[in-house]
Amino acid sequence: MSIIEDKADEALGRRVRAEREGRGWSLADLAGRAGVSKAMLSKIERAEASPTAATLSRIATAYGVTMAALFEVASHNSRLQRAKDQPVWRDPKAAYLRRQVFLHPANPLELVEIELPARQEAGFPASAYHLVRQVVWVISGRLTLMEGAERHELAAGDRVELGPPSDIVFRNETAQPCRYLVAIVRR
Repeated sequence: MSIIEDKADEALGRRVRAEREGRGWSLADLAGRAGVSKAMLSKIERAEASPTAATLSRIATAYGVTMAALFEVASHNSRLQRAKDQPVWRDPKAAYLRRQVFLHPANPLELVEIELPARQEAGFPASAYHLVRQVVWVISGRLTLMEGAERHELAAGDRVELGPPSDIVFRNETAQPCRYLVAIVRR
C-alpha cells in the first residue's frame, strides 16, 4: 500500500470513530445500523483493516451521509486543492482507486474520480443512493453499470444519470483499466 493510501486509512478510521462518538453510539450501535460486524468496525477505526467500498457505503448510510463525507478533508480554507492533496483510497477487494476531487459542506456537489482495474467490479446497495443523485461519465476505457436489472454499456465520453435508488454494480469486463467520474448532488 502506498503512503497516501496508508494515510487515507488512518484518516478514514479517525473519521468513522469521530462520527460514531459524536452521535454517542457504541460500536454495537453502529454495527446494528450499518450491518457491519463490531470487529470489522473496530479494525477500521484503528486503521488495521481497509474496508471495501460496499462496507464504507453501509457505514455512511448508517450515519446519514454520503461515502465521500467519510473522506472529507477538515480544511476548506482554499478554493484550490492540488491533486496531491485530494484524498485517495484503494478498495482492498476490487483494487479500485478512488480520488475525492471535490467536496465542500456548503456545496451540494461532489466529484469523485474512479480507476477500476481490468476485470474488477464494485457493488453498492440501494440504500447508498437515497440521499443523492448521480451522473457517471466515462473518461477512458469501458464500463458496464448494472442499475438493478438494467444494464448500461458505457465507452469513453458516455454518461448515464442514475435513476431511483437500486442496487448498483460498476463492472469493468475488459482487459484494460477504466477511469470514470461520478458527479454527486446531495439532496
